[in-house]
Amino acid sequence: MYDDILVPTDGSPAAAAAIDHAVDLAERYGARLHALYVVDATAFASVDAGSEMVVDALEQEGEQAVEVVREQGEAAGLEVETTIVSGTAYRSIIDYIEAEGVDLVVMGTHGRRGVERFLLGSVTERVVRSADVPVLTVREGEEEEEE
Repeated sequence: MYDDILVPTDGSPAAAAAIDHAVDLAERYGARLHALYVVDATAFASVDAGSEMVVDALEQEGEQAVEVVREQGEAAGLEVETTIVSGTAYRSIIDYIEAEGVDLVVMGTHGRRGVERFLLGSVTERVVRSADVPVLTVREGEEEEEE
């Protein structure tokens, strides 16, 4: 049913909950797992001084975030592809879905917090509205609630 499952990650606890679900589904369907981190430099466009340092820090954060997915996926015996791109988060996710032939997206419902979320809107909501494939949304803390 699913050959390629995408889990966009920002390293947040909500993304961690989504990773667990994505790994489980990829195991069940024998799917390839894709981890995507988007360096959304537009959120920091007004920061002129040190903007290169901000982008570098976000890229390092991205490396750590996709590595978590790689480790969990490979521990489950999955083929894992990791990608870091720059751009607008939801648009980059949609572009990746189309370019890689993704069958299913698994995303946390809350990632970035505070003012940034309200200014930019919910990335997950935009992906749900724009994607041509199913999007499974996972609430942060859902794993603990099930136990």
